[in-house]
Amino acid sequence: MAFPVGFGWGAATAAYQVEGGWDADGRGPCVWDTFTHQGGERVFENQTGDVACGSYTLWEEDLKCIKQLGLTHYRFSLSWSRLLPDGTTGFVNQKGIDYYNKIIDDLLGNGVTPIVTIYHFDLPQALEDLGGWLSEAIVETFDKYAQFCFRTFGDRVKRWLTINEPNILALLAYDLGIFAPGMPHFGVGGYQAAHNLIKAHARSWHSYDSLFRKEQKGLVSLSLFCCWLEPADPNSELDQEATKRAINFQFDFFAKPIFIDGDYPEVVKSQVASMSKKQGYSSSRLPEFTEEEKKMIKGTADFFAVQYYTTRLVRHQENKKRELSFLQDVEIEFFPNPSWKNVDWIYVVPWGIRKLLTYIKDTYNNPVIYITENGFPQDDPPSLDDTQRWEYFRQTFQELFKGKTFTGVTGSLELSTLMKSTFRYTVHGHCWITLSGTTATAKGLASSTLILKILPGPEPPTGQPRNMLRSSGTMAWKAPWREGDPEMPPLCWKSDGELFDHVSDNLKLPLFSVICDNKS
Repeated sequence: MAFPVGFGWGAATAAYQVEGGWDADGRGPCVWDTFTHQGGERVFENQTGDVACGSYTLWEEDLKCIKQLGLTHYRFSLSWSRLLPDGTTGFVNQKGIDYYNKIIDDLLGNGVTPIVTIYHFDLPQALEDLGGWLSEAIVETFDKYAQFCFRTFGDRVKRWLTINEPNILALLAYDLGIFAPGMPHFGVGGYQAAHNLIKAHARSWHSYDSLFRKEQKGLVSLSLFCCWLEPADPNSELDQEATKRAINFQFDFFAKPIFIDGDYPEVVKSQVASMSKKQGYSSSRLPEFTEEEKKMIKGTADFFAVQYYTTRLVRHQENKKRELSFLQDVEIEFFPNPSWKNVDWIYVVPWGIRKLLTYIKDTYNNPVIYITENGFPQDDPPSLDDTQRWEYFRQTFQELFKGKTFTGVTGSLELSTLMKSTFRYTVHGHCWITLSGTTATAKGLASSTLILKILPGPEPPTGQPRNMLRSSGTMAWKAPWREGDPEMPPLCWKSDGELFDHVSDNLKLPLFSVICDNKS
C-alpha cells in the first residue's frame, strides 16, 4: 500500500483512561471516579481508572516510546479536575498545570506536535453535584475552563478539540445512564445535556476567536462520533426514511447547528414534537435555541472532526407503545449484517468510512475533515497475533485512498490508546501491556510489526526495537493550512499523485487526517 508523501504518524490518549493518580497531587474527583468506585458491575469486572496506565507518573517512559517510534503528533486530553479540582477557577492546581506543561514542552522539544482535547467525559464531580450537563450554568463554567486552558497552554498548543463526542456523552450518560454519572433521564436528559454541550462548545469557540486567536493562531473544533447507517432493505421507502432520520438524530443533531445554521435538523424537531404530543406533553421535550443562540452557535468550528468505527443497518420500527427515550423517538431498530466480521460491537465495514466522508463532503460544504478516531479492539484473553486489527486498518486505508473523490487526503492514523482499564477490552494497540504499580512490560503485537514496516523516517539505533511499550498505536495528522500558520507544510499530495502547493489548489480542498482510538 502506497501512502502519500508527507504522511505523518502519531498517537492519542484520554486522561481518565491512561493517567491514573486519581487522587494524587491535589486532583479532585471526577464523575468516572465516583461511578467506578460505586461498584455493582457498572463497568467490566468493576475496574477503575485509579491506576490505569500510570501515565501521570510514567510520562517520561511514554515520551521514550513516542521518540522511539519517530511520531510527529500526540493527542491527549486534559483532566479538568486535575487542573481545577472543583471545576472552577476559584482554585487552580499548580501541580496539574506543571504536569501538562511538561507533556507539551517535552513533545515540542522532541519535534512532536501536541493536539489537545479540553474535555473527554471526565466532568469534575463537584460540577455534577450542581447539575452537571443538565444545568444551564455549566455553559459559562465550561467557557471559563476553556479560557483557562487557552490562556495557560495556547502559546504552544495550536490544535484544540473542545469536547470529545458530545453526541455519545449526551445519550449514554444523561439519557440511558450507562456512562458516568450513571443516572438515566429517559427522553429528557439527553436532549438537555446536548443543548448545553452545544452552547458550551460555541461559547468557548467564540472566546478563543475573540481573545486568543490573533496572537496564538490556533484552530478549534469538537469531535463527533458517527456509526454509518444503511437501510436494511434498500428498496423499502420506510427503511430509507428511517435511515435518514437516524443519521439526523445521531450525527446532524450536533453537526447542523455548528456547521450550517445554528439549529437542529427539522426532522429531529418535528419527530420529537410529534412523539411528545402523543405522550401527553404540552410542548416538545427538545429544548429550543433562541434566535440569538442560533447566531452564536452557527459556524463555530475551524475544521470537521469525526470519529468512525463501524456501520449498522436500519429498519423502521414504530414506537407503538409511546415509550420514553431518545432511541424510541427515532423509531428505528439497528443491527449488523450477520456476514460482517466483528469483535464485540465493532464490525469490519471499511466502506462505511468512505460513505461517511462523502456525506460530510456533500452535506457540509466540503469542509476540512479530521478523522479523530478509528480503531479495532481485541477479544479477551488477548493474543499477540492481532492480524484481524491490521486487516481492519489496511482495508480502511484502502477506502480512504481509493479513487479521486477525496483529493486532499494527506495522512492516516492508526492509534489505540493505552490500556482502557474502565472498559471491556484490556488490550488496545500494538503491545501486550502488563502494568503493576509503576512498572510496565510489553510485547509487540503482530499489527505493530506490520505498521512499523510502513513508518517513515530512519530506523532507530541498534538494539532499540521500534514498538511502543506502554503507549500504543500510530496515527497521522496533517494540519490544514491557514494564512500565517507556522506549521504550514510546503507540499500536499493529490490522489492522482500530483504534488501541488498550498497557495493555489489547496485552499479549495478538504484535508483528511486520522487519529484512531479504540472505542470505549
